[in-house]
Amino acid sequence: MPDSSHITNGQVADAVKGNWVDRLAPVAARPYLRLSRADRPIGTWLLLIPCWWGLLLASATTGTFGLREVWIAVGCAIGAFLMRGAGCTWNDITDRDIDGAVARTRSRPIPSGQVSVKGALAWLVAQALLSFAILLTFNGAAIALGIAALVPVCIYPFAKRFTWWPQIFLGLAFNWGALLAWCAVTGSLTLAPVLLYVAGIAWTLFYDTIYAHQDAEDDALIGVKSTARLFGDTSPRWLRGFLVATVLLMSAAIIVALAPLANPLVLVIALGGPWAMGWHMAWQLRRLDIDDSPRLLALFRSNRDAGLIAALFLALSQLV
Repeated sequence: MPDSSHITNGQVADAVKGNWVDRLAPVAARPYLRLSRADRPIGTWLLLIPCWWGLLLASATTGTFGLREVWIAVGCAIGAFLMRGAGCTWNDITDRDIDGAVARTRSRPIPSGQVSVKGALAWLVAQALLSFAILLTFNGAAIALGIAALVPVCIYPFAKRFTWWPQIFLGLAFNWGALLAWCAVTGSLTLAPVLLYVAGIAWTLFYDTIYAHQDAEDDALIGVKSTARLFGDTSPRWLRGFLVATVLLMSAAIIVALAPLANPLVLVIALGGPWAMGWHMAWQLRRLDIDDSPRLLALFRSNRDAGLIAALFLALSQLV
């Protein structure tokens, strides 16, 4: 249970200590920025990274990375911040009663009384409209995909009520950017971005199962489902499976996309990405302790680096 200082000054229990929201943001804006998880940037990274995978793999197939691709990268970054904020706001609106019953989440803005439901809804609309304005700068196929992304985003908060696999629904929502960014570059979908998307879903199952183990006991008390509760002590075996699936599916996406270029060096460098990412995930598994909440949170956050490793190799492949 968070200590009283979190409730008094408005800080959220699992926020990054000394984050910019608590130190620098205007006092009146802090509850809304906390509602958007701006004090916990890892979610923005995990939403953004698949966008950059899709962008970099698509631009590798076209052989160009110009101002349009730079804007897609920047637009995806801004959009990831806004849509992650909108998604978290929606999640906290729908989960306000559940969050109040879980030690780690009862200090969030809605259950702690910092933000009303009406205020949260207004904040949700504002973030979504700004994100839509950015989406309109992309091509028609990307715009259509961006609108379609609202379906998994809206469903996800309810998934833990009806399935033991809510992490799949999170993966469907969080990795949509791989499809969108690919379309923003090429104007259409092919097998390669679909494989990349499924690889991202496997990765989400990996990192969000680790994350969910923090709440396993509270979730059991209130009847909330998760893969952490489903797998229990067998989680390491399942996580190894998700690791292998991530590496193999991303490798397949790269091969399908880049093999037609008939440039072995480009292909080999790009394939270094999923394999290096896999080694990082294996390092996480070696450190895993499902009963150590601080370690679980640290391992979850380290997936920013895991995903960026794959993006780095995709970027390096274009310098050949």
